[in-house]
Amino acid sequence: MARSKTKLPPRKARRKNVPIWLILSGIGLILVALVVFLSSIGPKKADIEVTGAPKLKVEQEVYDYGDVKLGGVPIRTVVKVTNVGDQPLRFKEAPYVEVLEGC
Repeated sequence: MARSKTKLPPRKARRKNVPIWLILSGIGLILVALVVFLSSIGPKKADIEVTGAPKLKVEQEVYDYGDVKLGGVPIRTVVKVTNVGDQPLRFKEAPYVEVLEGC
């Protein structure tokens, strides 16, 4: 008995079609997560302590540098000022900083 060898054509890989709504919803979820992440990075807003008026709050009111020689290395300080009221804070003139000589 003779066997006949038949050559079958190679099977084509079937490509699964992913629904477009599934792709768009995945992209949407990624965008929402990105917006939430980026909004949490920004500066933290201060908690409101006074309602109906602006109120200025200074992080640290006194800075003690110890003994500093006159004409020595200049000292630079960053003072963090926050509005803890619920109204806008506007300065009518330049803020006043008082430098006192300690004992």
